[in-house]
Amino acid sequence: MLSNEVRYFLAVANTGSLSAASEQLFVAVSAISRQIQRLENQVGVPLFARHARGMVLNEAGEIYAHHVRKNMLDMEHALAEIKGLKAVRRTLIRVACTDGLAFTLLPRMIAAFREDNPGVLFDIKVASTQRVAELLRSGECDLALQFSLHAERGVDVIGSWPAPVLLVMHQTHPLANASQVTLTDISHYPLALPQQNTTVRQLFELASHMSGNLIEPVITCDTFSTLFHFLLRTPLAVTICSAFTVLHDAETHGLILRSVGIDQLSQRNLQLQAQSGRPRSAALNVFLQFLQLQLSALEEPLRQRWKP
Repeated sequence: MLSNEVRYFLAVANTGSLSAASEQLFVAVSAISRQIQRLENQVGVPLFARHARGMVLNEAGEIYAHHVRKNMLDMEHALAEIKGLKAVRRTLIRVACTDGLAFTLLPRMIAAFREDNPGVLFDIKVASTQRVAELLRSGECDLALQFSLHAERGVDVIGSWPAPVLLVMHQTHPLANASQVTLTDISHYPLALPQQNTTVRQLFELASHMSGNLIEPVITCDTFSTLFHFLLRTPLAVTICSAFTVLHDAETHGLILRSVGIDQLSQRNLQLQAQSGRPRSAALNVFLQFLQLQLSALEEPLRQRWKP
């Protein structure tokens, strides 16, 4: 059981202010403030930077919060083993992923896994690349799937697969059968792009700047589903993603994937990540192995499906 000091500390750390923590806990602001001060007196240093808008963990607070959350997870794991919840048939697996992977890949993988493991439950959080990494390091999820440009600190990379940025267009698009597609070619057609906080957009912007082809999108959105459905209803439109994002849905909807011969667009990898140093349940290990096998099996067919 958590003491009130620690419980209130986590609430303020998660919400960013005493008032927000008060609303979440149904406890008076003054009571929360007293417990935070008491905790800081026990630790011997301030744990928050106080601002007019709220409270943010300082370096000492980050360290304290990390250890508290880790101890909570270790206790959950111990209780799960004691109660027999470690068995594959009775386990919740918490997954964090970026939006493109939540569109098709992850739902298909989970559905296939549950055919043989119907008792395993899943909780999925969709977030930005930066937030996914934070969720994994803080222990708020058990595994993460995300497109990465570099190795993330504090995590175990269970598997990594090339995930270059590709163009998506209708099979009837004028560029669909072109011998080579360039950024200049794309500039003549409506372009739908994810927003700036995604690795796919960052690589596309880098390639555009280096080639001198700055293309203004007609629509931007942080949800790939919106871009996908805009593309379906706009025959001349083009969007970008990886082959993992659309899987078989491209062919089903009469779409084609094409590459652009630019090195910057091939720098991404799809990474399967787990928290470093944390015990893993039997179900989590089985699911990680399942994902490794499935993603490795997908890589070659997906590579062959889009035209270089």
